[in-house]
Amino acid sequence: MSLKMKQYFVYILASGKHGTLYTGMTNNLKKRVYEHKTHRADGFTKKYNINKLVYFERFRDVNYAINREKRLKKWRRQWKINLIEKDNPDWNDLFVNMLNRERHGSPPSRG
Repeated sequence: MSLKMKQYFVYILASGKHGTLYTGMTNNLKKRVYEHKTHRADGFTKKYNINKLVYFERFRDVNYAINREKRLKKWRRQWKINLIEKDNPDWNDLFVNMLNRERHGSPPSRG
């Protein structure tokens, strides 16, 4: 019997390149981003059409994930942009990359 380790994700969504940003935390990134993309998540992201996954980090400890999300939410906008552009300079939708890698047997990379 194999035990799957719990994973937690802190993520940043954008309405577009240099658009409105949203920072969140979840234990199921694929499901949560899908909810944002299909407007099943009411609130800020639905109102401003924020549904493009531009950055994410993976954690094994929920407390680290919660603390990281809280810290990122306090960051200045430019710091978040710098963080995104360090690994994703073109602001590609990482959700698409994640699905493609999943189909081909590779785990999603850190955003």
